[in-house]
Amino acid sequence: MKGEKVVWEEDIQSTFAEEYQDLLNVVGFIEGFGLLFVECSPPQGTEIIEKIRQDIPQERVEVLRLDKTTYNFYALVKDLPNFAEIDVLFVTGLEYSLYQYEEEMKEKGWDSNEIISISRRGVPPVLINLNQQRERFRDDFDICFVFLLPRFAVDYLIKLAPDFFDWRSGLFLFPINEEYLRQESLDVCAKELDDYIELTRQQRKYEWLRIKSLVDDERLPIEQKASLLVRKAFLDRKFQHNEEAILACDEALKIQANNYEAWNNKGNALRNLERYEQALAAYDKALEIKPDYHYAWENKGVALEFVEKYEQALAAYDKAL
Repeated sequence: MKGEKVVWEEDIQSTFAEEYQDLLNVVGFIEGFGLLFVECSPPQGTEIIEKIRQDIPQERVEVLRLDKTTYNFYALVKDLPNFAEIDVLFVTGLEYSLYQYEEEMKEKGWDSNEIISISRRGVPPVLINLNQQRERFRDDFDICFVFLLPRFAVDYLIKLAPDFFDWRSGLFLFPINEEYLRQESLDVCAKELDDYIELTRQQRKYEWLRIKSLVDDERLPIEQKASLLVRKAFLDRKFQHNEEAILACDEALKIQANNYEAWNNKGNALRNLERYEQALAAYDKALEIKPDYHYAWENKGVALEFVEKYEQALAAYDKAL
């Protein structure tokens, strides 16, 4: 049997304890196959898993952590040792597959509107796999699946994959602790942009997802949001998502018009798109705010070379030293 608990109204708020009790009731009520979605922070997810283990000791609870893109979720579950003995399976990291899908579509030349029009053009492979295999899931797995997701991933499923999200037993929204939000945001903002250069692609993806889970929270201080957007733009560029980087910089500049890092990042994205005059204008804005910002001087020199203004480029490089 399946419990029903779907919350759509954004103004309905419950405490962690109240939401957890509802989740506990539904998990304990389900016999056999079930599918639940839980919006929560990573620390909350860890707490939820441990509390379920303590409160329903007679149930075998396991965790499947997806730390990379997944295309065949059914096979992953099937390959779990002793999967037939699992009663509750918590799944973390589905957002990696959603992000990877968007990245692949952008590499194929799709724009953001085409990706959003998911019902017309496509759907992330992991969701196709779940939809196509749902009868096999019900037949083969007497498991209650509990997906732990950040807010943006839940919003993605609701808005962009409604056919998949309609196949559900419940949605549970755990309020994000403001102290966690503050500390996580401060930790990200404390990173210098250079810190991201040495990261592997997978580590950058993790940081991008981390920022994405923070930047849309309305409780975030406006100055921190601008800083997060600049870091998101930097990572967007590293993934060759230059249009998205420009949008992130523009949003940051609406908050802080004198954010020289945003102007410099915007210039780099514009330069990558071969919009050199616009890039030079962005670098000039950065240097107007911070005349000794050597990154902007260096980047301006590169852009000037592209437009064959070599003497001006040399002068810019000299300024960067």
